[in-house]
Amino acid sequence: MPTVSLTVNGMLSEVSADHPNLLTALREELGITSPKDGCSPSGQCGACTVLLDGKAIQSCLVSMEKAEGKTVTTLEGFEPTERERLADAFASTGALQCGFCTPGILVRTKSLLDQKGADLDRKTVQGRLGAHLCRCTGYTKIFEAIDLLVADAVTVPQMPHGIGDSGVKYEGVELALGDRGYVDDIRPEGLLFGALRLTDHARADVLGIDTSAAEAVEGVTAVFTGADVPGTLHVGIIYQDWPVFIPVGGRTSYYGDVLAIVVAESKAIAREAADLIEVEYNVLEPFADPHAALESDEDAVWGFDGNVLSRTVYSRGDFDAALASSPHTLHEVFQTQRVEHAFLEPEATLAVPTGDGGLHVYSGGQGIWDDRNQIASLLDVDPGKITVELVTNGGAFGGKEDMSNQGQTALAAYLLGRPVSCTLTREQSFRIHAKRHPIEIEVWAACDEDGHLTALRSRMIGDSGPYASVGMKVLERAAGHMSGPYVIDNIDVEAIAVRTNNPVCGAFRGFGANQAQFAMEGIVDRLAEAVGISGWEMRSRNLIEPGSVWGPGQIMDDGSRGIRECLDAIKPAYDAARGEGKAVGLGIALKNAGLGNGFLEISKAVVRFDEDGTVEVRHAWTEMGQGVNNVALQVAAEELGVDPERIRVIIDTTRELGAGQTTGSRGTVMAAGGVSDACRVAKEHGMAPGVDYHGEYRVDWTNALEEGLEHPIIHSAFGYAAQVVIADRDTGGIEKVVAAHDVGRAVNPRLVEGQIEGAVHMGLGYALTEEFPTDELARPTKHTLRSLGILRAKDMPDVEAIIVEVPQPRSPYGVKGVGEIGLVPTAGAVAAALYEVDGIRRTRTPMGVHHPIEKRSTS
Repeated sequence: MPTVSLTVNGMLSEVSADHPNLLTALREELGITSPKDGCSPSGQCGACTVLLDGKAIQSCLVSMEKAEGKTVTTLEGFEPTERERLADAFASTGALQCGFCTPGILVRTKSLLDQKGADLDRKTVQGRLGAHLCRCTGYTKIFEAIDLLVADAVTVPQMPHGIGDSGVKYEGVELALGDRGYVDDIRPEGLLFGALRLTDHARADVLGIDTSAAEAVEGVTAVFTGADVPGTLHVGIIYQDWPVFIPVGGRTSYYGDVLAIVVAESKAIAREAADLIEVEYNVLEPFADPHAALESDEDAVWGFDGNVLSRTVYSRGDFDAALASSPHTLHEVFQTQRVEHAFLEPEATLAVPTGDGGLHVYSGGQGIWDDRNQIASLLDVDPGKITVELVTNGGAFGGKEDMSNQGQTALAAYLLGRPVSCTLTREQSFRIHAKRHPIEIEVWAACDEDGHLTALRSRMIGDSGPYASVGMKVLERAAGHMSGPYVIDNIDVEAIAVRTNNPVCGAFRGFGANQAQFAMEGIVDRLAEAVGISGWEMRSRNLIEPGSVWGPGQIMDDGSRGIRECLDAIKPAYDAARGEGKAVGLGIALKNAGLGNGFLEISKAVVRFDEDGTVEVRHAWTEMGQGVNNVALQVAAEELGVDPERIRVIIDTTRELGAGQTTGSRGTVMAAGGVSDACRVAKEHGMAPGVDYHGEYRVDWTNALEEGLEHPIIHSAFGYAAQVVIADRDTGGIEKVVAAHDVGRAVNPRLVEGQIEGAVHMGLGYALTEEFPTDELARPTKHTLRSLGILRAKDMPDVEAIIVEVPQPRSPYGVKGVGEIGLVPTAGAVAAALYEVDGIRRTRTPMGVHHPIEKRSTS
């Protein structure tokens, strides 16, 4: 076996020359896991950055031939004092959220500091960080951390001591250094590796699957298909309509369908063998157009009748009469795009047999109790035989709600009786998980002479792909939020989720509210112009307030004062930018916190005191960078009065705490409620060691639209926001975003700022550059992170986050959600700013792709 010699972290090493790149040699052979694999071998995310002969480089771009004789240094090989200094700066400033990208950025930072020292400036940092993608932070706090390092400032991370304390992120230092592993970093004894074989066609009958060539590859242990599933073939969060495998005799329904899993002694062997599986198809024409799917009598999806997944309808007042009597009316059609989540950590699952016929599954999913139940159904075993442990993931944004490879990996481990790990390639990740819905929104609206909104009608068609995921809920949410944070007495809304053969669409930060309110904000700006008043004044005259009837008929509570406070908070920046002659756009929004719509939401938690003084806090919510583990820790520290250093946060299914998916901006509200109640119970019963003290928080007072109530409580809580986008009138370049967000109560203000900054970054990409299109065969046309149009560090304008705190009634500590609302108003504000640049009204996103800026002459 040929080898390559290189020095790694000061030690001479001999590694196999067969590795596809240096990253694989470091991770798979040497067990060095601080370099992360987010996109290999494309080198477009920067997570695998190391020092090669002192220069920062993405290790997945370095061939073994080029690595020969070189000196490689990873974070593990940095001097302890330097490791501490770098990690402390990033943790103290909140410069990491999920943490997956952070080790690579720390390596780049050291390289820059070594080169430039005190002369390292912000412009250079922004340019050099172009090799790195961070999907969470918006880069603002990364810049702040590097500024501290340039100034040689001493930072000492402090754990937060209670509600309102801006202490560091839970496990922040460990995440920064890459010491707190992700699923793909776990390597139990006897581990095998799985690789999926996906379909070659979005819609085709599968006539045969020949696995013989794959099975003949040296190092392959087994190949499994749908024929090997002992239990239920279909899984799903709401409807069980998503096949874990498409079997022989079945029909593929999108380009992400799985046909087989290959299990082998290494990732490379498994992936090579998976490509050798031969499949015989009868290829059918896919439904790539939702309108065509709606009109067709032919079923787009195998095993399901009809192509309408859901229809949401409601109305109040008399729209037709109000429209006819209003002096200002308009009719417009808006179109939003499909978007890829692009979380930095590709989906990964590890399943380990427990010896009693069960499995211990390590998952990064957003609902591990759902994972457990679906895996048990797939294997036809009692759910008690399956334990799923959450490994805090490297970003999700809604894209890890549905199972991706959990089922196939668990099946392989169960049938073989050996641990199996499966990590998707970046392209497989793109193909498999659900995306943001593209929605066509047709709107008719009106206002009176004074600018008061009088009538709104909307018809929405959302392309939901083949399987339900939570697509019906996204369109339901879009319908409910169509009117934005405005009072409109006459309203008529219909939203249809359509089954097609395009990528599955489901949960994504904003969850339909951002699509709907992009349209609504555009309507408000057009009507303001017709009336002859400013966008700020138009919004001010129509805001909801306590007692207002909103949208589907909900009477708003005292928490709705938050939208007025947000609008007032941005007024100085709005006026100042106008005074400077800038192009200025304004967008406001509301976004529910919680599932609502009549769903019974129960958040359970456990507090336990160990003999060694450790306090275990167990909750049901997925930590994916947003800081829900901090919520649990800070609530426990507040209520119990214990040192936060003693608190350990755990999420696994060994206790029956299941509460569904971490979605709908509800993690903060629900976790705070459950943990605070568990602390109450513990205090009432003496806080004895070795006892599980259970608590719960319930939201049981919402109503479904189908109940037909005049004034339903659709949602128990809302977050509110107002954003000002300031642009250069000559170039259209966005210079600054001022974002005021009502969060009810900021559990950790620094982390809240990070959520706002990161959401603005994602919102700007959604507004301007990001898109995940498909061709006429329903195949994605973009295959790399770089192609997605995600804004890099140099592209980000300044972001000023303003935290507004208007308490939410009936919510623990008055908290509201902040995870999603951060990007809901952004696109509308961008559209308004660009209109002031070139006089063109935008109706499509992304605006920079479909309607580039028409630059004005400076002569």
